[in-house]
Amino acid sequence: MSFSYEEIVPKEWVDYNGHMNDAEYNRAFSLATDAFIDYIGLDEKARDHYQYTIFTLETHTCYLKEMHEGGFFTIQARVLKYDAKRVHLFLTMLNEKDELVSTQEEMLMGIDQKEGRPAPFPKAVEEKLEEIFEQTKDQEQPKQVGRQIGF
Repeated sequence: MSFSYEEIVPKEWVDYNGHMNDAEYNRAFSLATDAFIDYIGLDEKARDHYQYTIFTLETHTCYLKEMHEGGFFTIQARVLKYDAKRVHLFLTMLNEKDELVSTQEEMLMGIDQKEGRPAPFPKAVEEKLEEIFEQTKDQEQPKQVGRQIGF
């Protein structure tokens, strides 16, 4: 994987059950997504230059193992699919033992800030997305992709 985000579970993220609260998994994925957006070439300076940003349209989180205060984790990102304006992103959270802890599937949309509407990615960003996609395109689809809630 070419992109990763690392963090340690702070005390404030732990709930009354003694493990990381579900909302904090989503916070961690959100922080990792922000770092990924910077990584693909849309950091604050580029967003100002292009007058372009990315919105999150949808997420789906799976909780697979508990994380506790002080626990180290890494989030990796995989581009499952993309087009001129959208990215289907899959994030995996791994603990210090490299065990899969949680996943988040996301649909992101590129937005022209002047128009307030979806718009194609700047060329450099699209090229970076293609590069990332090419690294994993032949890998098997993660089993959490496309899941729906049910019994």
